[in-house]
Amino acid sequence: MSQDFPDGYAVTVERAGGAWRVREFEDDFSDLSTSITAVRNLRAEGPAFALLNVEEDYLVIVRPGPSQTRVLISDATMAVDDDFAADILDEAGAEIPDIDPDELDNVDAWADGDFDILADLGLSEEQMSILLDDDADPADLALAIADELGFGDELDDVVG
Repeated sequence: MSQDFPDGYAVTVERAGGAWRVREFEDDFSDLSTSITAVRNLRAEGPAFALLNVEEDYLVIVRPGPSQTRVLISDATMAVDDDFAADILDEAGAEIPDIDPDELDNVDAWADGDFDILADLGLSEEQMSILLDDDADPADLALAIADELGFGDELDDVVG
């Protein structure tokens, strides 16, 4: 685990010249625009996105585009009492789950957002659904996604 982000981490991922580059950036997980800006500041010619391991509670993928930002959250139930997760669901056009906060421990988590967010890179909606249905912790989920796309070693070098 990174020393800079003991309770999670934020990284940008870009593919340039056939190689993956992974870089940490500072994100306090209070405003989605922080990760959008970090990805856009890469000025990447190829695909680019952010992976956010939010305080070891859930994973978010953020992929800004010219007209919209695509997002995917590994645990939509977090939006019940987490403002950042609620912002992610809002960006995804999804409703905050109607769950009593006291009942959250009794509810199974589910992912929400754009399951096709990385399909053009080789991770289909079906594959993403399987990965997200695995109850993996955010760090393991991020590494599984990275391994599927071919940048597992790069991610591990940055946050491992």
